[in-house]
Amino acid sequence: MDRTTNGDGKPSELRADVCIVGGGPAGLTLALLLLRSGAEVALIERSASLDREFRGEILQPGGLALLDELGVLEGAVARGGYPLDRFRLQEDGRTLLDIDYRRLPGPHNHMLSIPQRHLLEELLTSCRAYPGFVHLEGHRATALLRSGGTVIGAVARSDAGSSTVHALCVVGADGRYSKVRRLAGIEAGRIEAFDFDVLWLKVPAPGGRRTPAAARLREVGVTRSGGNPVLVYPSWPDSVQIGWTLPHRSYTAAMDEGFAAVRDAIARAVPDYADAVHAELRTMKDLTLLDVFAGSARTWVQDGLVLIGDAAHTHSPLGAQGINLAVQDAALLHPVLVEALRTRDVTSQALGRYEVARRPAIDAVMKFQVMQGRMMLARGGVAARLRPMVARAISRTPIGAKLTRRVAYGSSPVRLRTDLFNPPVLPPAAR
Repeated sequence: MDRTTNGDGKPSELRADVCIVGGGPAGLTLALLLLRSGAEVALIERSASLDREFRGEILQPGGLALLDELGVLEGAVARGGYPLDRFRLQEDGRTLLDIDYRRLPGPHNHMLSIPQRHLLEELLTSCRAYPGFVHLEGHRATALLRSGGTVIGAVARSDAGSSTVHALCVVGADGRYSKVRRLAGIEAGRIEAFDFDVLWLKVPAPGGRRTPAAARLREVGVTRSGGNPVLVYPSWPDSVQIGWTLPHRSYTAAMDEGFAAVRDAIARAVPDYADAVHAELRTMKDLTLLDVFAGSARTWVQDGLVLIGDAAHTHSPLGAQGINLAVQDAALLHPVLVEALRTRDVTSQALGRYEVARRPAIDAVMKFQVMQGRMMLARGGVAARLRPMVARAISRTPIGAKLTRRVAYGSSPVRLRTDLFNPPVLPPAAR
C-alpha cells in the first residue's frame, strides 16, 4: 500500500483498493473478507479506541455461522459472552410465546449475547495481521473525493491533522446517522414505522441460581404487565440489559413526571430486578434513549460508493437483527467488490448488483419487524386483543418453527464466498 506520512508517523496520504468508513461489525467484517481475498483496505473510524458504549449485543444463528466460517467467532466468544436458548413473550405473568432455538439444527442453534466490543476486538486483531490493512482510528470522514462524478476516496481528519485516502471504492459503514451517506447526498429514507422508543439500562444480574430471575438468564424476554412492555436479556459480564419501551417521541413528557417516577415505573415493569433498578439508577445519565425508526436509503450505491449496514438500512431492536444484518451485508458485498477490483469497474451498475440482490431481504425484515412490534408491544386495539390467539397459533403449529428459522437466518440464508480467499480456506467443519 502506497502511503505518505506526516511528522508524527501517521499517514497523510495513502492509496488502497477499498476505503471503508466505520469500524463496526459491518465495516470490520467486510475489511477482513477483502483482506483475505488479497485486497488492500484502509479503515477510517472516528473513535480512538473500543472503550465505549455499544447497544447491539445479540447475534442470531445466521450471523454466528458466518463469523464462525470467517474464523473469528471462537476468539470473540472466548473474550466473554452468553448463549441464549429461547425467546419468551409474557403478559400478566403468563407465557404467551416460548420459542426454543435448540430445535434448530446445530451447532449454531442458539442466540449469543456478547459485548460488541469483544467481536470488534477479534475482527480488528485479525485485520491487523495483514500488511495491506491501515487503521485510521480517531479519524472522522470529512469529505469524499470525486473525479468526473465517481467517488475515488475520502478525506479524514483527526486531532493531529488530516489524511487523504485514494481508493477504487469507498464503503460507508458508519451507522444510522452516516456521514458518508450525507456527504454523498443520499436521502436516509427515514420511516416512522414503529410507535415506540426504548430507554436502555443495565443492572447487575441477581445472585443465586434458584431465584426466578436467575433461572431465566438464558433467554431474551418481552414482558408486559399493565405498564410499558420491557425487553430483558443477560449481558456479559453478570449483568442484565433492560429496554423499557415508551410511546414514540414521548420521552420529554415522561421526564416531565420526574426521574424518580420513571425509575419506579421501570422497577414495577421488572419486579425480579426492581431492587437492582432502584440501586443502580441514580441519574438520567444511567439511561440511554434509542429513537426507534425504520429507514432505507433511496439508493445504496453511486459510482465508486456503496452503503452497508445501518448506513443503508435502519431497523428496530425487536428481533435482534442489527449485527446479524450487518455481517450478512458484508458477506454479500464481498464478492461484488472482489469482482469490481478485478475488472476495475465501480460504476453504480456494477456495484448495484449488491443492492439488487440484498434489498428484497431487507424489505422483508422491515415488514416482519413492524408486525412483531404490533403483536408484542401494542397497548390496545385489535392487535392487543389478537395477541394471545396469534401467540397460540405460533406456538402450536408449524408456523412457529418457520418464524424461528426466519428470525434466525433471514428470508434468504447467506454464505461466505471462501472460494475467493487467497489462499482458499476450509469451512469450520472441514478443518
